[in-house]
Amino acid sequence: MKGHVARKRFGQNFLVDGGIIGAIVGAINPQRGDAVVEIGPGLGALTEPLLARLDHLHVVEIDRDLIARLKKQYPPGRLSIHEGDALVCDFAAIGRDLRLVGNLPYNISTPLLFHLADYGDKVRDMHFMLQKEVVERMVAAPGDGDFGRLSVMLQYRFHLEWLLDVPPESFDPPPKVQSAVVRLIPRAAAELTAKNPERFARVVQTAFTQRRKMLRNTLKGVLDEAGFNALGISPTLRPEDLAVEDYLRIANYLED
Repeated sequence: MKGHVARKRFGQNFLVDGGIIGAIVGAINPQRGDAVVEIGPGLGALTEPLLARLDHLHVVEIDRDLIARLKKQYPPGRLSIHEGDALVCDFAAIGRDLRLVGNLPYNISTPLLFHLADYGDKVRDMHFMLQKEVVERMVAAPGDGDFGRLSVMLQYRFHLEWLLDVPPESFDPPPKVQSAVVRLIPRAAAELTAKNPERFARVVQTAFTQRRKMLRNTLKGVLDEAGFNALGISPTLRPEDLAVEDYLRIANYLED
C-alpha cells in the first residue's frame, strides 16, 4: 500500500491475503502462452504471480498513478497496459481466446459484467472477485429471491461456478462487504438459441422492472393472454419464477 492511497471513486480495495491470491491463481491455472487480461491490476497483487507463470500479460487500468507505477515495474515486452475505463474497453481488439481475471471494482461490477457478456465469443474463461451479494445473484436458481435480470442474462451466456469466499480482512482497506470469486465459461454458440438476442434482453429487462408483480402486469403490452396460453406459462407467476429457457421461449415466440 506504500505510496498509494486507495481511491473511493475507482472502488479501490487492494487484495493483500497471500493465501487467497494463491488460491485464485491456482484456480486460473495460467499457462505460458495464454492471452490473459487482468482488469484493474491495482498494486499488482495478482499481476506478479500471474506474470511468473505467463510470457506476457495484458492489463486494463484507469488510475494514472497506478499506470505510472506499472510502467516502472514491468517492461512493455512483459506487460501491455490498456489505459482507460474497462466499461468501454474493446476487449476484441486485444485478441481472441482471452482469459479475463480481476478483482473488479464493486461500484461498477454489474454494468461491467453486462459489457463483458458481449465478448463471450472472444473469451475462453473469466475469473473475477466480486461482492458476494453479486455472486449470489449470478448463480441464483429460479424461485430464489436473488434470481433476477443478472442471473438470467449471465446464465444464458455462461456456465457459472462459485469458487471461494473472501473475507473483508483479505483487503486493504477492508471493504464493508463480503467477497467471493466466481468462474464464468462462455457457452458454445450452439447453446445460444435466442433468435434475436436484443429482443431476449428486452424481454428479460421488462419482466424484472417490477419483479414483485405478476407476469401479466410486467409483460403487459409485450405478451398477451393468447401468448401465455400458447407457451404454457401462467400469467400469475412472478418474473423470478421463470427459468432462463422460459425467457428464451417468450423471446423466440415474439420473434416468430
